[in-house]
Amino acid sequence: MKKHFFALLLFATATSLHSEALWPEFRGPTAQGHSTATGLPSRWSKTLGIKWSHALQGRAWSSPVVADGRVFLTNAVEQSSKVRLTVLALDAETGKQSWETELFVVDDPAKLKMHSKNSQASPSPIFEGGLVYVHFGHHGSGCVQAADGKVVWKNNDHPYPAVHGTGGSPLLVDNLLVFNADAASNPSVIALNKADGKLAWKRVRTSPASRKFSFSTPLLIEVNGEKQIITAGSGIVQALRPSDGSEIWHLTYDQGYSVVPRPVFAHDMIFLSTGYDKPSALAIKVGGTGDVTETHLAWRADKRVPHNPSMLVVGDDLYMLDDKGIFSCRDAKTGEVYYEERLLSNSSASLLYADGMIYATDEQGMTAVVKPGHTLQTVAKNDLGEKTLASAAVVDNDLLLRTEKALYRITKK
Repeated sequence: MKKHFFALLLFATATSLHSEALWPEFRGPTAQGHSTATGLPSRWSKTLGIKWSHALQGRAWSSPVVADGRVFLTNAVEQSSKVRLTVLALDAETGKQSWETELFVVDDPAKLKMHSKNSQASPSPIFEGGLVYVHFGHHGSGCVQAADGKVVWKNNDHPYPAVHGTGGSPLLVDNLLVFNADAASNPSVIALNKADGKLAWKRVRTSPASRKFSFSTPLLIEVNGEKQIITAGSGIVQALRPSDGSEIWHLTYDQGYSVVPRPVFAHDMIFLSTGYDKPSALAIKVGGTGDVTETHLAWRADKRVPHNPSMLVVGDDLYMLDDKGIFSCRDAKTGEVYYEERLLSNSSASLLYADGMIYATDEQGMTAVVKPGHTLQTVAKNDLGEKTLASAAVVDNDLLLRTEKALYRITKK
């Protein structure tokens, strides 16, 4: 009974804010890589199952979001010695561009020393109530109308010394747009009023890690009727109150830095990766207060843990795809290993569960379709043959995959 209640809570927490949207934010309506869509494709290629493709200029790795019959993306387009940071909308049915809006311009991008796996537009947009909110890390954040791209507000009042570029996507909770600002120094979590973009609160992050920069996306959960923002940074994960950013609890993990995966919430536990240089998977029991480092760690794993791809919980099982393409299944409650086997090549995209299957995509554009279970059962492998670091999204009964060159809508029909 408890398992079924928790499954309902998992979906209700995220979807209550986005009931009108299909795939409103990074990792979808649950914010944890789950979709209730059925009839999704399991086999495709560059010539099979492509409903449409839309060529994309620039260099950006944000994942697509879907709402109101449109697909929304952020982009970074280089022109001369500048980079235009934009948000664009495509018609979900045809793939034709509806509009594109410029939010910010980067004057000298060469000074930013971008990591080869990052971009100036890696955070995904987030949709709510006819508005699209975008975040470009230290360059600024903004809000546009979903119908026509008209700017509602933009704010670049909170720059910070980024390392390797930008990364984590924003979170909407109540009247706030929340994002991690884990910079080279003075890392923090920032909340803007979503109506006008003005600062609501800023929580300075203190941790034992000497390298302060990270790129994770916060997660909204609910514990005993209380909303909590789960935010992971270098050396620490915290639960914050949305009202004012005050801390409920924290757990430290020493020198872990450059934390990328979004945390996952299931079975009354938070699952996360501790980042570089060698990541560990932590299962943390919720419900604590203060420093829970010594009291609320349920289990820890140190092998086959991802630096970049976010994890996935399906039923009682935790699935991970590490950066070298090793796919593993563990008991989510105990950490017991069922299998660890090679599935793909180097991987960065987060896992997706839809229509009874797990979708995993590597950096070469190969997507494996895997049946959940305690043995590895690969249904198909599908190659687009283009570099991709973005995570898949769902639109109706189809998949959206962003590569280095284009956005593809993949269908079973």
